Amino acid sequence: MSDAGRAGVANPAAHGFSEILYAFSSASGNNGSAFAGLSANTPFYNTALGIVMFFARYWIIIPVLALAGSMAAKREGPRRRRDAGNAHAASSYSSS
Repeated sequence: MSDAGRAGVANPAAHGFSEILYAFSSASGNNGSAFAGLSANTPFYNTALGIVMFFARYWIIIPVLALAGSMAAKREGPRRRRDAGNAHAASSYSSS
């Protein structure tokens, strides 16, 4: 723990640790709230929580872009004519 990190904690015992843990897990879960005992509006916590938000929210972009690139690089296979015989048969039934 750095001095800047400990400076925002009102209760230095186990509850202080849970305040910090909740702030970071909340920031990564798109909530961004914190316990009342943590002074999270400091340069240290603003920067640290911002970095956590960035990585937690955007980590999924890399595999999704890789999947999209993989699908875009695939060649299009031959098209199948499904039910070609049935389509002709259906038209002959409708004319009668």
